[in-house]
Amino acid sequence: MADIYLRPLGLHPTAAAMQADEVWDGLRLAGGWLDFTAVETIERRQGGQALRRILGLGGFAERDWGGATLAMAEAFEALQRPRPRVCGLAMDRPVIMGILNVTPDSFSDGGRLDSAAAAVAHARRLVEEGAGIIDIGGESTRPGAEPIDVDKECRRVLPVIEALAGTIEARISIDTRNAETMRRAVAAGADIVNDVSALSHDRAAIETVAELGVPVVLMHARGDPRTMQDRPEYGDVVLDVFDALAAKVQVAMAGGVLRERILVDPGLGFGKTIEHNLALMGSLSVFHGLGVPILLGASRKSFIGRLTGVEAASERVAGSLGAAIAALAQGVQILRVHDVAATRQAADTWLASMTGLEPSRQGWRAT
Repeated sequence: MADIYLRPLGLHPTAAAMQADEVWDGLRLAGGWLDFTAVETIERRQGGQALRRILGLGGFAERDWGGATLAMAEAFEALQRPRPRVCGLAMDRPVIMGILNVTPDSFSDGGRLDSAAAAVAHARRLVEEGAGIIDIGGESTRPGAEPIDVDKECRRVLPVIEALAGTIEARISIDTRNAETMRRAVAAGADIVNDVSALSHDRAAIETVAELGVPVVLMHARGDPRTMQDRPEYGDVVLDVFDALAAKVQVAMAGGVLRERILVDPGLGFGKTIEHNLALMGSLSVFHGLGVPILLGASRKSFIGRLTGVEAASERVAGSLGAAIAALAQGVQILRVHDVAATRQAADTWLASMTGLEPSRQGWRAT
């Protein structure tokens, strides 16, 4: 039997649809700010061949899918299901996650925050600029990075978490692959775990996250940071990443992690070429079929530099904003970014331009 995927198409901001005089036949995408009016159906057969069709919603509903009827119905329902709040943050509006690296060797800003005081001050600035989540990492996972021990990682992140916990409106995320760091960070005040290995690096990670009862981001990566860019290959990168994330979600749930606490990240740049990254960017909406919120980290990454000819990561802000808008236009709920103020300004302007309404009149803005 074929594997079934649905990619929502014909996406329009819901606020504009609600004001339209004509009858609107769109359906809300994941309970968020977009409606979809068509779907691309993808059936991957044995041997990897994919059969693709684009259908309007009426054509999809009327078609006889035969033995694939149940799978199509389940995939279609997953596209529409409203996503639960993440630590109180509504997923019906864009959420901005501000990056706070307290590492000496991260690809964009490593070594810039060389003390806990500097990191705390920067985190507060990101919150003022509009971050709803602060993602704190103490181990670089850039291509070629070497792992560090848990104690060193904790010495970097725990003082920052402790200083911020209970003093900022934003939620705190710990960016780590290590179960013991997860445990210590949550004890110090972290609200979310963000794991680039999707809980596979540390055998104790799934049990730890299930026990802690906090939301977790499962990111796709091919290999570890030391080897992930050594000629990565896929049959169909979009479908392969989808399948891998679907499997990670099932493994996490089998280990006791509740579905309503799971988010996914397609992992741009983690074991992917520029062609792979662009294919994923062009099909982000397919990941709504996993039925959980989507997080995207495109900010300042090397594929943007390759596309634009901008070598310095810190100068890739404009390209990063282009990627952020492309993600918002496909309903991605959380944007993980370095440049919070610029991203919020771009997100609010894009939505206001698409709907004809100021953010305050829509009842929400990017947070």
